[in-house]
Amino acid sequence: MRTLIGQFARFGVVGGLGVLINLAVFNLLLFTVFDATRIHEGPLFANVIATIVAIVFNWVGNRYWAFRQHRGRQIVREGVEFAIVSLGGLLIGLGCLWISHYVLGFDSKLADNIATNVVGLALGTVFRFALYRLWVFSPRRGDRSPAVFPPVGHGQPGAPAVEAAMPRVPAPGEESPAA
Repeated sequence: MRTLIGQFARFGVVGGLGVLINLAVFNLLLFTVFDATRIHEGPLFANVIATIVAIVFNWVGNRYWAFRQHRGRQIVREGVEFAIVSLGGLLIGLGCLWISHYVLGFDSKLADNIATNVVGLALGTVFRFALYRLWVFSPRRGDRSPAVFPPVGHGQPGAPAVEAAMPRVPAPGEESPAA
């Protein structure tokens, strides 16, 4: 339980910084190039761009800090999975903004911020944390494929094997190495 709380706290710090980045980029774009008085879909474009910038920041923070003990060796696969989950979170926030702005008619900049950065963020956070923990950075995944970037000293005579010092977590359905 302690691990889960610590992991959730680190996820929260990374996410909080991601929110600040998202807010800054969203509002910078909303008040300049994507002002709704000039571009009708401006708030949607601003949201997509701001969220993509925050996703990149969040991936680095989650991979190397929040879920560091469970990150996989397959950086490309993990990055793609992270992007898929993050895009799901983006669609949740985008849906909240679209409903608020275009269906309900709340078209002020304050309403746009509440829809995307309060309601959408809350719903998207629950979605992302669950899928990051259960899928992207799952401790049960197991890496059977070779690493994209092998550990330093791997395969070199006389070099200590990094994997030997790390416990292996069996994949689902696989027997434990001690059995």
